[in-house]
Amino acid sequence: MRLGDYITIVGGGTPSKENATYWDGNIPWASVKDFKADVICSTEDFITQSGVENSSTRLIPAGNLLIATRMAVGKVAFNEVELAINQDLKAIYCNTEVDKNFLFYLLKSKSNYFNNIATGATVKGIKINHITDIQIPLPALSTQKKIAAILDEADKLRQLNKQLIQKYEALTQSLFLEMFGDPVTNPKRWETTNITELVAKDKWALKRGPFGGALKKEIFVDKGYLVYEQFHALNNDFSFARYYINEGKFQELKAFEVKPKDIIISCSGVYLGKLAVIPENAKPGIINQALLKVTLDEDKMRNVFFVFHFTQKNFRETFFNANRGAGIPNFPPMTDFKRFPFILPPIHLQDQFAERVQAIGAQKAQAQQALVKSEELFNGLLQRAFKGELVKE
Repeated sequence: MRLGDYITIVGGGTPSKENATYWDGNIPWASVKDFKADVICSTEDFITQSGVENSSTRLIPAGNLLIATRMAVGKVAFNEVELAINQDLKAIYCNTEVDKNFLFYLLKSKSNYFNNIATGATVKGIKINHITDIQIPLPALSTQKKIAAILDEADKLRQLNKQLIQKYEALTQSLFLEMFGDPVTNPKRWETTNITELVAKDKWALKRGPFGGALKKEIFVDKGYLVYEQFHALNNDFSFARYYINEGKFQELKAFEVKPKDIIISCSGVYLGKLAVIPENAKPGIINQALLKVTLDEDKMRNVFFVFHFTQKNFRETFFNANRGAGIPNFPPMTDFKRFPFILPPIHLQDQFAERVQAIGAQKAQAQQALVKSEELFNGLLQRAFKGELVKE
């Protein structure tokens, strides 16, 4: 059946950032950055009733299905509370013939489809007809509910493993604060410095990616030097390889080269500031226009310490929130970034911290292995569910 014959889709919008009376109200306002789990129970931003009335945003009653049509394309979640949505999200209302939990899992199974059809030079997006034109199996409502219930049970194990990983991540953040304090207020009175004093004595130790025009698709080749993308910084996954350049282009863009132990930082989008350390076995290559490369002088600051300092909540909110506009969040100008104050505890304390992080990381790695297995189980059931192999009518 054509999905669009069984659902209604409504969009949202953003109140003007120039009118302060539209913001900081009591109405949750969701955007892609709030898609942190399968259920949205809170949002980072709030608007007023006036903001709702004077924009194209919509109030979505609790318990409905939301889908991202830009950035995190195809990602779905339920809203646990009534909220307004921005233009990058759509709400899906099902008619009486479709179980919304069944549809939730069906749309999850279409993630590859959404990623493949998404278009856009900077920010990928899909159109409403990409959702409505999907051909779906539509068994009886009772069968839909059985399928959803089986997938719910498989998902519980997956979510438990995710929660355990989150607890280990919270533990390392608590350890950082316990040992070093808030890096913004600096209650322990550590020496402070800036990034230009922390990077290696290398001309290109601190480098933003090249202008987009330097990496047009027509220059890419089947193999050669890898072009590192935001995906690598966001997912800390260096097995991913999509674009390559040849030796000549690499020499031309050698200022943007990345090497093992370099840090790459995402410079735009809702995942602004996400980072990863280039591993020892990484492919030789360069960064693209959406990344910043940092090569630290590790005699001054260890990579592990920098990663936790840079991602510490108050540090991010203090130095990055002012750069979030109505459009796509962007990294601050390099002149501003070079003025960010970094605390600089003694190296022996940074090493103690790294050792403890490593011990926690070993436990976290076990939880991640368990998560991989539960993800494989869940995804296997997900694919079988919509081939009619999970429940027979």
